[in-house]
Amino acid sequence: MTYETSIDLSAHVRKASVALLQARLSDALDLEAQAKQAHWNVRGRHFLQLHGLFDAVHGEVEEFVDLLAERITTLGHVADGRVQTTAGATTLYDYPLAAHGGDAHLRALAASLALFGKAVRAAIDAAAQAGDATTADLFTQISRGADKQLWLLEAHLIAD
Repeated sequence: MTYETSIDLSAHVRKASVALLQARLSDALDLEAQAKQAHWNVRGRHFLQLHGLFDAVHGEVEEFVDLLAERITTLGHVADGRVQTTAGATTLYDYPLAAHGGDAHLRALAASLALFGKAVRAAIDAAAQAGDATTADLFTQISRGADKQLWLLEAHLIAD
């Protein structure tokens, strides 16, 4: 489904950008849920700090979700955030249900965040090649944020 827009990008460019955006939207929605999974279920000696960290990561990823979905609708398409779509389209690792200690959650969430960041960086180049510098810029913004969140997670995995 598409809507009329006066944006001066061709339908072909908009369609290519929307495909990139939708793929990363599905990943971002999965990542958002994974951050909450860690937040709710973390246990152990550093519970309070990690509980807050995972909630902060969730908040950042929630902003990525909004940026991606709003760009899709700005380009005249429908953002698909349905659970069924997300589950079928995500490229992230399955979050381990058995994770309970802080290190297990840190490793699981960091792995998915790193994979998300890699996919977003690939989308920067693809959007630029398609002729949509604005979408490439949006992916660059998300990439910076994802890298920062990964740094915050991985800092906890360094041995003292």
